[in-house]
Amino acid sequence: MTGFGDNLVGFCGTDSDSAAGFFTCNLYINIVCLWIRSRIWIWIWIGLDYLSQPPDFSPIFGLYTVPRPTMNALVATNRNFKLAARLLGLDSKLEKSLLIPFREIKVECTIPKDDGTLASFVGFRVQHDNARGPMKGGIRYHPEVDPDEVNALAQLMTWKTAVANIPYGGAKGGIGCNPGELSLSELERLTRVFTQKIHDLIGVSTDVPAPDMGTNPQTMAWILDEYSKFHGYSPAVVTGKPIDLGGSLGRDAATGRGVLFATEALLHEHGKSIAGQRFVIQGFGNVGSWAAQLISEHGGKIVAVSDITGAIKNSKGIDIPSLLKHSVEHRGVKGFNGADPIDPKSILVEDCDVLIPAALGGVINRENANEIKAKFIIEAANHPTDPEADEILSKKGVVILPDIYANSGGVTVSYFEWVQNIQGFMWDEEKVNNELRTYMTRGFKDVKEMCRTHNCDLRMGAFTLGVNRVARATVLRGWEA
Repeated sequence: MTGFGDNLVGFCGTDSDSAAGFFTCNLYINIVCLWIRSRIWIWIWIGLDYLSQPPDFSPIFGLYTVPRPTMNALVATNRNFKLAARLLGLDSKLEKSLLIPFREIKVECTIPKDDGTLASFVGFRVQHDNARGPMKGGIRYHPEVDPDEVNALAQLMTWKTAVANIPYGGAKGGIGCNPGELSLSELERLTRVFTQKIHDLIGVSTDVPAPDMGTNPQTMAWILDEYSKFHGYSPAVVTGKPIDLGGSLGRDAATGRGVLFATEALLHEHGKSIAGQRFVIQGFGNVGSWAAQLISEHGGKIVAVSDITGAIKNSKGIDIPSLLKHSVEHRGVKGFNGADPIDPKSILVEDCDVLIPAALGGVINRENANEIKAKFIIEAANHPTDPEADEILSKKGVVILPDIYANSGGVTVSYFEWVQNIQGFMWDEEKVNNELRTYMTRGFKDVKEMCRTHNCDLRMGAFTLGVNRVARATVLRGWEA
């Protein structure tokens, strides 16, 4: 058997005992060692230089063209969970158990399109935890749906339902598609195929889906109908349904109304009220538009708004009823003549008292955190603020109301809908709104109590509250290390 040493001797010369052979062998070895050492030092130098450069510096080309990747949603969520677990002093095995999803589902959904061709899409459903009750979470249709994002959002739902103190665990799902490029009939076929693939894994007391980005009450109606073909009529299997199929009054405005109640609670804590405060809202979909309407009705001044079509600003305050009408007629805020157009990229750094990000996640990061002028940030979107931005804003004295509390109004009223469906007894809208106010107000007090107990900010107060409730339920049900 030929070994490495035999090959080296052969390479250096057949007469390894001779002085010439020995010199040649050493020369080759030294050359190889010098080459390896030089490569190591070059890459160490590049690494150190990279860390000292701005986020968009490219170490290979020396150009400010390649952005350094931001922390993705799953990494950020895990980071917040681990910080909370450390504050709570959780057992390491229990901590690991709480972090791992209960079940991850990935299915292929192939449908015939209207033109007769076949199209395949990948659907996901992550069921994170069921210690406190059936798993709960939305289904989104978006081109960028991926397992990491769905996993992070499912985990967030676990903590969110615990913070809201409703008897649910967390789940999330989605299909990687662009709903704007599909016809209504194609969307229906896609939804029904997805339901066929997962119907045995969802249910009234197992996993209760709801609308999310790119889906709506009609989507839930299709899921209800398809699920009922296998399991009998089951209105409580989904929430966010049309009213005629057992949907709850007040559900459409619930997340935005919850943002209102959360904002009232935070401002009251600081001796302020909504009236007279200047607000900037990024995102004018369901959540952003309802938040703007309700805040405006309570005397708040909306000075800037943006959506996918553009951004507008009026320092004297935007006429929200007129903007709502314009947005419906023109499918966006762009072109509204009651405000001036601005660069959508500047919306987060506009001068205001309260900033409400109500669009996608990760929009507040290390690159723009220093420029934010708001004194308060209400996270109406899921994970709009990166942990690195959190630290920067905290040093600036900006108070952030975290997403797992601030946007929990939607899932809270979804719980009310589920309860009404199970009881077969529907509530009027006033009762729904009053109960939501009670839950949101009590939730803020619970978060503040955890902040005082652990001497932490609102985000860690909310995470410790949620994680602690789930951990206690897990242990009480008989968890063993």
